[in-house]
Amino acid sequence: MTPRQPARSPKTFPPSNPEKQSMIDVYAWRTTNGLRATIAMAECGLPHRVIPIDVGAGAHRSPEYLRVNPASQIPAIVDPDGPGGQPLVLAQSGAIVLYACQKSGRHIPADPAAYFHALQWCMQAASDIAGTSAAMNQVENVAPEKVPSTIDLFRKRFLRYFGIAEKQLQGRDYLAGAPSFADFMLYPNYALRRDALPQGDFPALSAWGERMAARPGVQEGMRLHTHKG
Repeated sequence: MTPRQPARSPKTFPPSNPEKQSMIDVYAWRTTNGLRATIAMAECGLPHRVIPIDVGAGAHRSPEYLRVNPASQIPAIVDPDGPGGQPLVLAQSGAIVLYACQKSGRHIPADPAAYFHALQWCMQAASDIAGTSAAMNQVENVAPEKVPSTIDLFRKRFLRYFGIAEKQLQGRDYLAGAPSFADFMLYPNYALRRDALPQGDFPALSAWGERMAARPGVQEGMRLHTHKG
């Protein structure tokens, strides 16, 4: 019988010179996607500077930004000291959050089951929850005609997804037990949409939200949203 191999943590790639880390440029705005990136960078303690890209003013379509991300979406990062010491340009909030955690070696569950639960919630936040939240914004605030049945459909779906998060957080401080990349992915959706959640119906989720809001890294990462102007 082949002996069982010990569990290994996901691959990390620390800075090539830990004593003199390069500054990572983080192109972001006060959207859920942008805030995921800024929260992850702050929580992971990576030296970075936030470059605001005002999507409302069309800055994401400027020639300068299109050279960073031809898809004209935020967030994106430029790390002059990526894997192997080579420059790295990276887009998509989920990829950036995972990159920050793997580069820093922080907030990655060592237990394989916890890691995959965190990955599940990372994907859930990036797909089902983010998509539903965006659709709610469209049908409630952007669409020229408000269709009550459509609004009700997406509100119910939104509440159902956060109801699943409520059950996951019952008896846990964080989605995968300890703080992980999953929490950084979900928190901006919660923070920017919590007014849509009926008060008192999500006690575990609300307690988690308070724990997240009290974290210094989350507070730093949310500055794009909280310090407007």
